[in-house]
Amino acid sequence: MQLKQSQKQQVKLRLGLSGASGFGKTYSALLLAYGMTQDWSKIAVIDTENSSSSLYSDLGNYNVLDLQAPYSPERYIQAIELCEKSNISVVIIDSASHEWSGTGGCLQIHEQLGGRFQDWANVSPRHQAFINKILQSNCHIITTTRRKIDYSLDIGLNGRTQVVKHGTKEITRDGFEYELTINFELMNENHLVKASKDRTGLFMNKPEFKITPETGRLILEWCNSGIKSDNSSAIRDTPIEIPQQSQQFEATEEEVYNAIQDSNSIAELLALYKQFPQYHISLKPDFEARKTILIHIINPNNQFSRNGHQK
Repeated sequence: MQLKQSQKQQVKLRLGLSGASGFGKTYSALLLAYGMTQDWSKIAVIDTENSSSSLYSDLGNYNVLDLQAPYSPERYIQAIELCEKSNISVVIIDSASHEWSGTGGCLQIHEQLGGRFQDWANVSPRHQAFINKILQSNCHIITTTRRKIDYSLDIGLNGRTQVVKHGTKEITRDGFEYELTINFELMNENHLVKASKDRTGLFMNKPEFKITPETGRLILEWCNSGIKSDNSSAIRDTPIEIPQQSQQFEATEEEVYNAIQDSNSIAELLALYKQFPQYHISLKPDFEARKTILIHIINPNNQFSRNGHQK
């Protein structure tokens, strides 16, 4: 434990785009991604919207992974991992709402377990593993979420219950936007956006505007400003070799963490757990999250396609 002077470090973007159907979430996300990469082949869309991302195939030769139901957190995680292994620079999750409210998503999982409050103890860690994957990925990640009208039942001055409209609300778990670097809300069919959260300071309290590739370029400049971190929580490009049993106490917590992420079977994960008892407490959530991922394997038939056309 030590104090050190604060320094801005280079970061990977975690950006959210929310809006009603037809407001341009996918289109805006693609323009942002291209502005960051200047290379369509470095962009991948994890598409849960019936290949709607392929409607914009005239823009460029980006990659598409059509993710079908069930939309469990583990299937999203596996899709992100496939993008990482394919050297994708910007991943667009279109949309993240299905992980929460779609077929096989968290709400349905909770209902199938019985729908009791205590059943969230089995669902919340799975959702958190999905959030952690977004935060720890070595790709820039853009998520889109749907919005719905938010209502509540309130007691009026006359003592009667009345329905009160509170604007719109993102279809995902409360608090999702607090994990993001920037959160844009699309306001209308003209693709105008405003920032509801902005850690960059580039867009907050600014007039509504349309997203263009220039927007992505500005954001990338902000992400790349500062020093390069040597202690990144993102998964490394190459696997980490764990020392043999005789050297087990020389492995750092970061090395064991990365080995957990690289485990490809329950047996391999269990061997790591037994080999490093000193990290049972600090890395328990990571062991459990990886175990859950390995149990709920993504459909092996899912592969990248170019703008919705199967390879």
